[in-house]
Amino acid sequence: LLYCRNVYIVCLAPLQRQARNKSTFTFLLTSSWCILTNYTPTTKLFIDGKFVESNTSEWLDIHNPATNEVVGRVPKATDLEMLAAVDSCSRAFQSWSETSILSRQQIFLRYQQLIKDNIKELAKLITLEQGKTLADAEGDVFRGLQVVEHACSITSLMLGETLPSITKDMDTYTYRLPIGVCAGIAPFNFPAMIPLWMFPIGMVCGNTYLMKPSERVPGCAMLLAKLLQDAGAPDGTLNVIHGQHAAVNFICDHPAIKAISFVGSNQAGEYIYERGSKNGKRVQSNMGAKNHGVVMPDANKENTLNQLVGAAFGAAGQRCMALSTAIFVGESRDWLPELVERSKTLRVNAGDQPGADVGPLISPEAKQRVEFLIQSGVDEGAQLLLDGRNVNVKGYENGNFVGPTILSKVTPDMKCYREEIFGPVLVILEADTLDEAISLINKNQYGNGTAIFTTNGATARKYTHEVDVGQIGVNVPIPVPLPMFSFTGSRGSFRGDTNFYGKQGIQFYTQIKTVTSQWKAEDATVTSPAVTMPTMGR
Repeated sequence: LLYCRNVYIVCLAPLQRQARNKSTFTFLLTSSWCILTNYTPTTKLFIDGKFVESNTSEWLDIHNPATNEVVGRVPKATDLEMLAAVDSCSRAFQSWSETSILSRQQIFLRYQQLIKDNIKELAKLITLEQGKTLADAEGDVFRGLQVVEHACSITSLMLGETLPSITKDMDTYTYRLPIGVCAGIAPFNFPAMIPLWMFPIGMVCGNTYLMKPSERVPGCAMLLAKLLQDAGAPDGTLNVIHGQHAAVNFICDHPAIKAISFVGSNQAGEYIYERGSKNGKRVQSNMGAKNHGVVMPDANKENTLNQLVGAAFGAAGQRCMALSTAIFVGESRDWLPELVERSKTLRVNAGDQPGADVGPLISPEAKQRVEFLIQSGVDEGAQLLLDGRNVNVKGYENGNFVGPTILSKVTPDMKCYREEIFGPVLVILEADTLDEAISLINKNQYGNGTAIFTTNGATARKYTHEVDVGQIGVNVPIPVPLPMFSFTGSRGSFRGDTNFYGKQGIQFYTQIKTVTSQWKAEDATVTSPAVTMPTMGR
């Protein structure tokens, strides 16, 4: 890029070498122009196969969490724009649902390759708007990519069932059908992974999809939409709108939308589940968590301490499966000084800086809330073993940084334990026995994930059978299942009947049709009408 006499001369060749395809090249070129002209780019809507500028009068700023500088604006879509998006989905549904399953599979086979080709570009967008380190951002994309790859197995995933000859000349079979227009409401913490939990599974089943990414991190979702279009998805099969409360209410209320997928806070999740369900929609709502890691005295100390540090402070603690609470059982409590020393070695920095381990929180408000909950723990009697509130990141003094923080001597009645902190804070409880640890966890309202660290198989088996949590890791700190299984958070962490991706995801996005047919072997001519109820099975 060269500035000369008020004229911007763009050397295209270096940009073309960086870009893997036309979509990425266009993005890089546009971004470069915006930087040079000091222009704040606006996020477009994606309606009926076109990226369109919103006519709204209400815009939200997108901030870089490492600097709090405005890097873009996102519209609050108007009612007319949201209606246009849903209408586009409705018009596209009939032809898309009737498209052969092999054709839908081929589109997603191409899509997963395009995501692979552009994983670094997607990660850069995530780091710019969300703040997580580039390595973690690539992991965000990769875990979503795995779901897309699994969606390519749709020819097996949508198989029905058949029971031939249930009685003479009579057969029963079922097959799965799409349900219609579906919608996804995604959070800020995983701009790639969670949208990719949603629309690829819904669409490969034959549904059309309305996506509302988080208004804080829309860029990645928009590039994902462009890549899907490049993969061959017909116009109208995916539409993307932006906004806040009005957009959520629109999705919950519009009669054409048959199902809603949501990931986010408990307050929003409960609201969406109640409002959507009252309007006759299927809703899967994955919400908050307080994930416990139980440390047994016989655990591999080296491995366990490393796992705790990574799972508690990775992604700045902004993930619903963060291991935010540790219960040290018996003599394992003697390991706390070593845990603190290892946590001190993590490097807090802007996500795009080399060697960064912990990036910023999403917003100043998030930072303020995390610091408030840390102080509440101190005020209620917890011991502050490591304080990350005054971390100084040179060159990024205006960023939303909180360093790794450890609170010990925490009790279940403390606010820092009862609430999900959603920051790089590990709270420590102690127990004398495994039974006491299990009791503590089962009394907690959440049921998203948990882990136990032990070298004893009997201990692990007892724990996995008795703890009332949906996802359990044995020496695995963040037990998020691979896509051939399902994300099975439970209790206060989930509302709905079927979970995300895997077999349950297919069930959520399809409906069963059952056919019972009779073809007599003898002459089809009926000599007299049958007026009695068929006695099947006799």
